[in-house]
Amino acid sequence: MKTQVADLTFELSIPYSSIEKRVTEIATHISNDYSGRVPVMVGILSGSFLFLADLVKQIEIPIEVTFAKLASYYGGTSTTRKIRDDFDLTIDIKGRDIILVEDIVDTGNTIHYLIEKLKVREPGSVTVCTLLLKPKALERAVPELKYTGFELPNDFVVGYGLDYKELGRNLKGIFKKVG
Repeated sequence: MKTQVADLTFELSIPYSSIEKRVTEIATHISNDYSGRVPVMVGILSGSFLFLADLVKQIEIPIEVTFAKLASYYGGTSTTRKIRDDFDLTIDIKGRDIILVEDIVDTGNTIHYLIEKLKVREPGSVTVCTLLLKPKALERAVPELKYTGFELPNDFVVGYGLDYKELGRNLKGIFKKVG
């Protein structure tokens, strides 16, 4: 199945049914791992909003939800390696268990930036949950990465919250760029 997003063509890589199944599995792991605690789920905008929404609906323990907004792509198909920090947390996280929810971890630079920024606020713990991981694109290790939906080759992808030129976020499933 192929689709056009702006000036690029994409083909289905991960169907929505597979995403739904994996989100439920991750939610079960988080519910078990944080039983008896109330973690703060931090959605990294904009790409994680669908993943976070589906994930929190499946989590069976009390949680809090908040957001941060970072960017490093700016409408292109590769990272600029310049992190734009648009929106910071507005809650006190000292002593709290923080779960950062990302759409995709590729170089690891953006999530590393956020983790270091949050550590000065003395959270009890910080873990990372990502829908997608590109292991071959990693430039720095992310030891806090505990929950991963799918590993991908170093392809440019859209759909299920991820965009190209702010388009394609509403596609059901993950689509990789053709050619």
